[in-house]
Amino acid sequence: MGFLDALWHLLNLFAPALGLAATATTLSKLLWWRRLRGVAWARLLGWSAAAATAALLGGLVLLGADGRVATYAAMVLATALALAWAGFGGRAHG
Repeated sequence: MGFLDALWHLLNLFAPALGLAATATTLSKLLWWRRLRGVAWARLLGWSAAAATAALLGGLVLLGADGRVATYAAMVLATALALAWAGFGGRAHG
């Protein structure tokens, strides 16, 4: 396997996690635009991408293969929790 093949494999491995993080962050900012007005999009994206990537790698290690439904479910849950923590955690909303 050449360098470009390895690079494409890595990019395709992380594409679902990064795509989910970008989509969930954008939809969160649109849906809760008043409550998340003071939270930067990049902050939310960073936390959600880190959580989705950790869940993806955890699923790869625990299940032995990528692309499993359980891994994708864990990515969705981890992304939602990261967005809730980064967007709403530690702040009082009324």
